[in-house]
Amino acid sequence: MPDLAVVIVSWNVRELLAACLRALSTEIERAGIEAQVWVVDNASGDGTPEMVTAEYPWVRLVASSENLGFAGGNNLALQRIMEDPPPYIWLLNPDTEVLPGATTELISALQIHPRVGVVGAKLLYGDRSLQHSAFQFPGLAQLVFEFYPLPARFYDTPLNGRYSHSLYEGKRAFQIDHPLGASMMVRTEAITQVGLMDEEYHMYCEEIDWCWRMRRAGWHALCVPTAEVIHHAGQSTAQVRIPSFENLWVSRARLYTHHHGPIKRGLARMLVRAGIRRRMRGGSPEMVSACERILQAWEKVT
Repeated sequence: MPDLAVVIVSWNVRELLAACLRALSTEIERAGIEAQVWVVDNASGDGTPEMVTAEYPWVRLVASSENLGFAGGNNLALQRIMEDPPPYIWLLNPDTEVLPGATTELISALQIHPRVGVVGAKLLYGDRSLQHSAFQFPGLAQLVFEFYPLPARFYDTPLNGRYSHSLYEGKRAFQIDHPLGASMMVRTEAITQVGLMDEEYHMYCEEIDWCWRMRRAGWHALCVPTAEVIHHAGQSTAQVRIPSFENLWVSRARLYTHHHGPIKRGLARMLVRAGIRRRMRGGSPEMVSACERILQAWEKVT
């Protein structure tokens, strides 16, 4: 049995995936661990499956005939892995590059803390500047920040669900609500207890929902700042900007429905309804249509 399984879901980012696999291969060899690496290709049109087959024959490729989204793509591999699972499973985005030592740091954190179900890495942009890697579960305040102008000094604070830069600069793992889905290593025992990702989240919020379910089952989450991963953010979603915006807010409607009580859901619906209507003003016909569908999804949040 391997020590670790790694799952990468990819869509039309062939060159970034190649860089991700090169860095991951080097890191796994350096760490001296046994690892399975799975790539789920979500019906890319850029030759990704052919590239993986030709250049990375050690990768377990699953070529889907349709775009299953982040949750569906990961679940496709997780279903197979969970038949005979290793103790830990690492979900990575294809636009990441694992830096030396990250793998062992994440595994060590899970070994040291038996009630931690998921750990996230410290994410860095391509220029090595800090990217927020972990967040508090979203409530009403984050919706205000999304739609209404507030003083800039408040955006990078706990008021907006962020953790202090000083925590990322330290050497100790710190408790969080959830990591960003670009890099999250999960304890197999936690997956066995709470189940796979909810595929109704086609894109966005699926990792938040998963971590929220783990929290309610008694599992905790940590960010490990000594585990560093470069994340070239948004490379897939930038190809479909307006559909991504729609997916985000439809997924948030589902998230708030499942994880907040009726009073908070009602207030959230009011904030989103007003904010989306503001976005519609002067928008393109495609954006207006997307906003209308978002409003329809949020009308069901009661």
